[in-house]
Amino acid sequence: MRNNHKTHKEPLVYITKRGELPKLKAMMIKAIVILVGILFCALVTILLTSENPLKVFKAMFTGSFGSPRKVWNLFQASAILLGISLAVTPAFKMRFWNTGAEGQVLIGMLATITCMFYIGDALPSWLLIIVSLFASIIAGAVWAGIPGYFKAIWNTNETLFTLMMNYVAAQLVSLLIMYWVPSGSMVLGLVNSSTQNGWFPTIFGQKYLLNIIIVALLTAAVYVYLKKSKQGYEIAVVGESENTARYIGINVKKVIIRTVLISGALCGVMGWILAAGTDHSINSSAVGGNGFTAIMVSWMSKFNPITMIFSSILVCFLQKGAGEIASNLGLNSSVGEVLTGIMILFIVSSDFFVNYSIHFRKKERKEKQE
Repeated sequence: MRNNHKTHKEPLVYITKRGELPKLKAMMIKAIVILVGILFCALVTILLTSENPLKVFKAMFTGSFGSPRKVWNLFQASAILLGISLAVTPAFKMRFWNTGAEGQVLIGMLATITCMFYIGDALPSWLLIIVSLFASIIAGAVWAGIPGYFKAIWNTNETLFTLMMNYVAAQLVSLLIMYWVPSGSMVLGLVNSSTQNGWFPTIFGQKYLLNIIIVALLTAAVYVYLKKSKQGYEIAVVGESENTARYIGINVKKVIIRTVLISGALCGVMGWILAAGTDHSINSSAVGGNGFTAIMVSWMSKFNPITMIFSSILVCFLQKGAGEIASNLGLNSSVGEVLTGIMILFIVSSDFFVNYSIHFRKKERKEKQE
């Protein structure tokens, strides 16, 4: 018998999937990746600006925690981002790719502003707040329900459908502002500024406290709904496999439509909070891109409402820090945005290193074959 020896070269770099890691080890890996991200940001800062990285990081910290007012603004911004992230999560967990949160929140805002504009003097403030809440919920649910219905019945592409609905919502807002402001300035201004009818009340001297309380209650409600309820179980099953869901008797079309309506309704609630509790006005870009950022926060948190709290605070901290860098250090605003993007990239990639190992070839291995 003749032996043939063949040399097989391993790849220089190859990746293997890890088994399930203990939580402590997974957290340590994430912490190391984030630390590397901070060091990389320091290097980028030196290369781009010649500034001391410690000075830049101090400015970022000051942007969020430099004063009590900045702290409240951070928590307010985090609450808005968290609320929108919660809104898209049921649909995303069901693998319905709702990219239309921006428009659904905007339509919720429009419903609230419309109530304040037309019946602001006819109802007491507390009743106007309740009426505008229901109007916003209905508006957001309808705006999301349209692509949800088409997806359930005709299996249309929900990503493109919901994305296009954002532009329709923005143009609808512009159209109504043009009607409400005959001067053509396209600036609505504060609605009911003299009476503050329909505005959220100040609690304990804090303007945004009620916003934060409402979002905290929503966080608890969404967590219980997804983790403990029958409907949450159905969402998870449909997200894993529609065929399996049908096999065990779940009405997939019903679950899709119901879940998308809930997602849109939650976006409507966030539009109500933005209009009645924060801006008291509206324009076509009032949501400020939070509808898209919320998608990233939801994915980063693996659809866990509790984890989203920390992810939202972190993202808002980075965003506000970027603004502080631009204003206080006299740097281009793009520098702060670059650092923010780098940190978010490292945070997102930390999940990869938790789930996969990277190996490097140490030596050639010979295998004997006959």
